[in-house]
Amino acid sequence: MAAAAAAAAAAAEHAAEEGTLSIYKAARRIKRRESTLYNALRSVADDAAFVAEIAALWPALPLVANLRCGLWYAQPRSLAATCYFKSTDGHAGNWGFSTARLNLHLALLAGERGGCIIVDSTRKGKRFPDSMAKTIPIWCCVLNRAIQRHRLQAINQGSGLKSEMSAVASNGDAEEYSGSSNWDSSVHLPVWVLETEKNAIEGRIEEWTDLFESCGADIHSLALGLRKPLRPLWISQNTRIWLNEVPDHQLWDFTPIILISASASGTVATQRTSSEFSWRYIPGAGDDEESWARGLTPTLFWKHSYDLLDGGPDLCNQLVADIVEKDRVYRAQRGEHSPQVIVKHAKCSSHGLEPYTGDHTIITQPMNSNPSTIAPANTQYSNGGHVVFWIGTSNLAVASTMQVADGLADMDCILNCDSTSRLPSSSSEDSYLELPIVGSKDERFSLLKNLPKAVSFAKKNLIAGRKMLLCCQNGEDISICVALAIITRLFSDTGCFDCGESFMRRDITKLEMRKRLVFICKYAINARPSRGNLRQVYGFLCNEKEQLPC
Repeated sequence: MAAAAAAAAAAAEHAAEEGTLSIYKAARRIKRRESTLYNALRSVADDAAFVAEIAALWPALPLVANLRCGLWYAQPRSLAATCYFKSTDGHAGNWGFSTARLNLHLALLAGERGGCIIVDSTRKGKRFPDSMAKTIPIWCCVLNRAIQRHRLQAINQGSGLKSEMSAVASNGDAEEYSGSSNWDSSVHLPVWVLETEKNAIEGRIEEWTDLFESCGADIHSLALGLRKPLRPLWISQNTRIWLNEVPDHQLWDFTPIILISASASGTVATQRTSSEFSWRYIPGAGDDEESWARGLTPTLFWKHSYDLLDGGPDLCNQLVADIVEKDRVYRAQRGEHSPQVIVKHAKCSSHGLEPYTGDHTIITQPMNSNPSTIAPANTQYSNGGHVVFWIGTSNLAVASTMQVADGLADMDCILNCDSTSRLPSSSSEDSYLELPIVGSKDERFSLLKNLPKAVSFAKKNLIAGRKMLLCCQNGEDISICVALAIITRLFSDTGCFDCGESFMRRDITKLEMRKRLVFICKYAINARPSRGNLRQVYGFLCNEKEQLPC
């Protein structure tokens, strides 16, 4: 009796608490219940169908995914490349042009193919994410302005730039290279951007162009590769396109950067019905994949999309768990990095299941089916299709430990910066070094503490003329920063190994570091170094400079 009375009292207390549930908490519970894994995947598939329809209108233009959300909205075989434009560079009052995310490979690809199509999405109820509304238009304008300056300077100096352009162009296109008088370098923003914001952005274009020119980017190659100025165009699910009047992109007097916002604009989920299942549509479902994907990647999703969608909401979670685990075991058997994905069990409440939370490891797979369309000449593909980026003629290469397990034959030595995996190696200590470096969010000075060993190891092997591989878990951040430290510390301004002699003679500034980062990004087009790790590289170089004898 006492136990029953206690249970009744607890139930009454719980009911009282539920009765005072705030509107905010109630809305959060409803949103969480609607944001199921099946709803997210079904929403992604619906939006991807829209993207495919738009891409089919201009089949000659390559489809590009803006990382990371854009990867979900196109099948891997249809993607020609990826790019990285952040919405934070387009937030009101915080506009910027990032020299760490130049995306020059995208401009060259657009110049080669006559334009490109970029896909992205957003959860925030906007029609377009800020990366498309402002970041990419700013990028287009800055590149156009820099090319215009470069051409005018070449004309004034009487250099051979015009003859080079005519040689690159076909006879019919040679006129497009003739001069800068018709070169549009103005800012093109969508009509919904306020006039005050547009004026503020226009007022900073010259400043950003100066920054772009000072960072050491190869503007000459851009001037040769782009026949017409870049210009963004916006397409969403609200855009009306008459199929019998689709314009030919070759007839435009600009190089189109067509921006597709994959999701329907809306702030709340809407109910939709297929032939078998009812589900809730989630705008921008591909965003923030760590919070919902349970270890599923875009590549795995599209490989098993029919099974996942046809299985329905009840079987979706279990199917995803099976797919992720089978992929992990497959990669582990091949010696690749394969951490186990852990998902905490959902908690029950009187309102139903609370959402799961868990730790997820997102694994980026090589996306392009035709590597030659996007990769620079220094990119090497192993037998397994894994990507290794050689940094010019420096004998340094960067890659992901997840991708190089079967592609190490051409490497003389390896610097493994991945704290979670060990590469298969029978080499001696002189040719293999493992440094357990973690990101700046996990440990503030992890990279800084390990850079002296990394540079010393690189110096010893580069003196011996060995080819060296730098790798980290994703090949985009830590390995790039280690390469930046090595190239700044041991290489000259022209990219030649000089054992650090030029480092002794020059001052270390953020501008100098930025130039070398641009040099690396020219070859390692997937580079995405974090700000915290770049700060540690700068701190290391300053310490090295202070320790040099006067």
